[in-house]
Amino acid sequence: MQYLVQMKIVAQARPASLEAEAALFNEQSDRPHERTERKKVMSKEVRKTAIPHEVVRLDVAVHQTYDKFCQRFEGAVPMWNRARAVELVERKAPWSEVVADVTASAPHDFLLYWKMDVTPIMNLAGNTGRSTEYLIGNHVIAETMYRHDPSVALYVPLRCAIYEADGGARFAIDQPSTTLSSLGRDEITQVGIDLDRKLARLLGALGVEVPAVLSPSQMAA
Repeated sequence: MQYLVQMKIVAQARPASLEAEAALFNEQSDRPHERTERKKVMSKEVRKTAIPHEVVRLDVAVHQTYDKFCQRFEGAVPMWNRARAVELVERKAPWSEVVADVTASAPHDFLLYWKMDVTPIMNLAGNTGRSTEYLIGNHVIAETMYRHDPSVALYVPLRCAIYEADGGARFAIDQPSTTLSSLGRDEITQVGIDLDRKLARLLGALGVEVPAVLSPSQMAA
């Protein structure tokens, strides 16, 4: 197979202070019902701050040189026009104009918001491999999730990387639907599935073998 699918668990560490506070309370309280109520409250607090979630990371061989694929990728995902966005915000443009602007700017539904070639700084430590990080997305699509939960900003734009390995280049990204489903909103998860499809089309346009988990048949199974 020309790609790897890896699993990872994303979880925030349990606050040690909560456990210490519970131990102190239990030592000092002689009333069992108070200890029980306190544990219930603590349990709710922990569930809000520590959310274990399984994510699929895609790591795809592109069968192109690193320089060539970076060039093609950046050509297919145009740089977001920040000056244009500022102008739209300052004159309080209607949302329909924002939609039209993005539609005209993103031929494959994605824009490039940020790029960092980490190679030069890593070279100073003697590393020879090359890697470039990107944030790609579409703020019109993001809005269809943001309206349900602003914390979606944690996951969009999507973070991805192109890097050298085994004499060639690879493309790595977390599968959008698996990150966005952690928010527990069906409306957001469905948009994530649509982003899977859009990512599949982008990779196909770049001549990259599309991982099976991004195919409509696999997602419908």
